[in-house]
Amino acid sequence: MTEYPTSQEGPQPAAAAATPAQGGPGLPAGAGGAADGRGRGASGGGCADELGHGKAPAPAAEGVRDTGASGAGPVRAHADGGIGPDVPRQRRTRDGAAARNASAAAASALPAAAPGAAAGPAPEAAAAAPADPAGPQARPPGPDDACGPLPEATADTADAAEGASPARREGDRLRFVGAATRRIARGIDLDEIVLGLCRATVPTFSDAILVYLRDPLPVGDERPVGPVVLRLRRTDRLRPIDDLTGAEGAGAAGGAGELDFSQLPLLGPQGDLPAAELCEIMPGGALAEVLRGVRPVFGSSAGAQDALPELLGAGHPVPRGRRAILAPLRGRRRVIGAAVFLRSPERPAFEQNDLLVAAQLATHTALGIDKAVLYGREAYIADELQRTMLPDSLPQPTGVRLASRYLPAAETARVGGDWYDAIPLPGSRVALVVGDVMGHSMTSAAIMGQLRTTAQTLAQLDLPPAEVLHHLDEQAQRLGSDRMATCLYAVYDPVSHRITIANAGHPPPVLLHLGGRAEVLRVPPGAPIGVGGVDFEAVELDAPAGATLLLYTDGLVESRLRDVWTGIDQLRERLATTAQLTGLDHPPPLEALCDDVLDMLGPGDRDDDIALLAARFDGIAPSDVAYWFLDPEETAPGRARRFARRALTRWGLEELEDSVELLVSEVVTNAVRYAERPVTLRLLRTDVLRCEVGDDSPQLPRQRRARETDEGGRGLFLVNRMARRWGATRLSSGKVVWFELSLPAGRDRR
Repeated sequence: MTEYPTSQEGPQPAAAAATPAQGGPGLPAGAGGAADGRGRGASGGGCADELGHGKAPAPAAEGVRDTGASGAGPVRAHADGGIGPDVPRQRRTRDGAAARNASAAAASALPAAAPGAAAGPAPEAAAAAPADPAGPQARPPGPDDACGPLPEATADTADAAEGASPARREGDRLRFVGAATRRIARGIDLDEIVLGLCRATVPTFSDAILVYLRDPLPVGDERPVGPVVLRLRRTDRLRPIDDLTGAEGAGAAGGAGELDFSQLPLLGPQGDLPAAELCEIMPGGALAEVLRGVRPVFGSSAGAQDALPELLGAGHPVPRGRRAILAPLRGRRRVIGAAVFLRSPERPAFEQNDLLVAAQLATHTALGIDKAVLYGREAYIADELQRTMLPDSLPQPTGVRLASRYLPAAETARVGGDWYDAIPLPGSRVALVVGDVMGHSMTSAAIMGQLRTTAQTLAQLDLPPAEVLHHLDEQAQRLGSDRMATCLYAVYDPVSHRITIANAGHPPPVLLHLGGRAEVLRVPPGAPIGVGGVDFEAVELDAPAGATLLLYTDGLVESRLRDVWTGIDQLRERLATTAQLTGLDHPPPLEALCDDVLDMLGPGDRDDDIALLAARFDGIAPSDVAYWFLDPEETAPGRARRFARRALTRWGLEELEDSVELLVSEVVTNAVRYAERPVTLRLLRTDVLRCEVGDDSPQLPRQRRARETDEGGRGLFLVNRMARRWGATRLSSGKVVWFELSLPAGRDRR
């Protein structure tokens, strides 16, 4: 008898003609074969798979391949352990015990005898059988035979089969365990590992399997809290014959259309495996004791008889005898689940050596699950790190539209040192930042996060771009002597339609004009951040309305196949071509432009992370801006109210006069109280009405609840209640207090 795949095949004795057909009641025809129809056994060496050469080894669930001998049907490994050619299933039913005895006699004479199986009758019938005229069928060595093909059996070895069968059975068992563990080890995530266990054992080792895992699964050294709960993760079983279609189903029915399939005792009326979805392990219970023992046990053992009903749930049938094995799944530190292997009544029961096989499978599965959980946690941390280091969404400041892209260097290294950012500044300006820390490891990502946080803090101080890079250089030196990065910092002013750029060793930006001309901006390259002792230079350039500025990291334009300047020229040509396709009178859509830029990457161009930030300059028309200087005098609030009323009348926003005059008066009064230099007042009309009041005092106003006896302290309370939004920003020369009001319906910006 055999329960394991083997690559040893030879001439089939005549006694095999009386063997049962179609694998016996627990194993339909073809069930032992591979799902892809290759019909190749899972035995043999595994060196090719372990060294990463050639195909992966065949799954352990594959059956013995067909011999192809003339005059006989294909030979299969039957569920009752016999090996023989396919014959009609009805003969197996009619012959009964005699057929099983003949099958056992034939199996005992074959070199593919099952490890651990009981010895059959004497092989006289097999020895007297004539040799197959076709002889043994040769086949080229496959990936499973990389350690050397196993010798084919011949008729001369039939007489010695019984004496050598224990060694052969042990070899078959080892080959099965090797193939099964390789299939389990191929999985990288939890579902793949559990699926590998099921496919490797059904139907080769068992007719059905149930896999339970802890819910939730502990990670690493975490100590789970609360009761231990097992959740049914996956079940697998043999397919009923009536599930087969076409020629396969006709062959399984023996050609007569009569289907006689004996299902497993645990199969429900719908052909499923009824079992409890959740099982809470009671301390001191039978299941807890079996899991604490770690070793697999037969279902007929004293502890398992009480543990199986506790695991499967009340009311579910439990197989009798040695037709079930309960195997705890123990990881590196604790038991993380359990697997139940089941065999049908028509198949030989489990043997003592099968406990060793179950222990090997359970151990490899549990260790693989432990590694998969740890890998999943690392991937989760990497994704969370990337999400927090890079902005979830870009702001939508007035006068500019933004779009961005980020591509990691590889799926296994999802976090790198590239970053981008867009930071709103006072005066409706916006800071555009893109940087690249050397490397794309977790360390690079951590340094990138620190530099990005530093850049955001410096931007809120409204420092000039060159000064921001100088402070970033000092911060990089404090982080370490080898912490280097490139960075480009730009500030766009939509009112003046100008942009100020400072560069620290970064590739220059590209400006796509409205007419379709792509220009590489002439920006002083500077030294990378972290070098130290280097001055940075800023340049101020025109930013016409309708133009698009593209900031990027070197991963977009540089690879092992091209240098950085060749990539920049290709990027410029790609932008110009895209602009011509969309028309010269209007700019291309911003999101589609980013996708089109990334399409220029070839198969060998993904050597580094890629960060991409695109800014479309809309600007603010001069007619939508009103600007005044107010001396810090007592008459300043009154003058501010008059100026604001005049601007609102020009814009046709008389409905907002009362609200604007009240709020402007409160903010200007607070500024005049502490200012020593002239106070600035600016009104901007875009999709909202924005008012900005600046002074030279660095002290930011704080909203507080005034007492009934206080004469002041209610100005910001009114601003908070009446304004759509408001805020205060500290500048290098003072501060700016601003608020926004929604425009009346139908009075949008002209």
